Amino acid sequence: MNAIDKAVSSDITLGHLLDVLAVVPDAPLVFTYDGNPIRPGYHVTEVKAGQFAALDCGANPEAWSEIFVQLWDIDEDGRTHMHAGKFSAIIRKVSDHVRLVSSAKLTFEVSDGVRPMSLYCASAPRLHAGVFEVALAPRTASCKPRDRWLAENPKTDDGCFGSQPQKACCS
Repeated sequence: MNAIDKAVSSDITLGHLLDVLAVVPDAPLVFTYDGNPIRPGYHVTEVKAGQFAALDCGANPEAWSEIFVQLWDIDEDGRTHMHAGKFSAIIRKVSDHVRLVSSAKLTFEVSDGVRPMSLYCASAPRLHAGVFEVALAPRTASCKPRDRWLAENPKTDDGCFGSQPQKACCS
């Protein structure tokens, strides 16, 4: 795969997720990752908020807020999938103690307790047959200067990217 072919990330925010879930709070909330739905007994084991400052590979300063939701993918006591309202209540409880920025980038950490945790970004929730489905995709590494360039120079109909050649950004 050519690096230029990578799609620019479209992370959802915590606020967007909660707004959509509020529409049908009694609907089961099912996350899918690695091609499979999360097991019905899953737990939200931790919610963390962070403010990050960094320097990207093009020597550009970066700053962002990010919220990490840790999911433990287990079967337990014949439970069913958590309802959207319960998930939202957990987030509200956390926000009573930790400042959660609704516009923050949202990252899910998922593990079954055996395999190491993996990081995922989430698609917008979709209500299908009375169930909220949230597809999680692996969070990949990215070159922010290249991502900005791609956003500013959309692909033309002939498959080319703008009229300027892409500059090397990484040293």
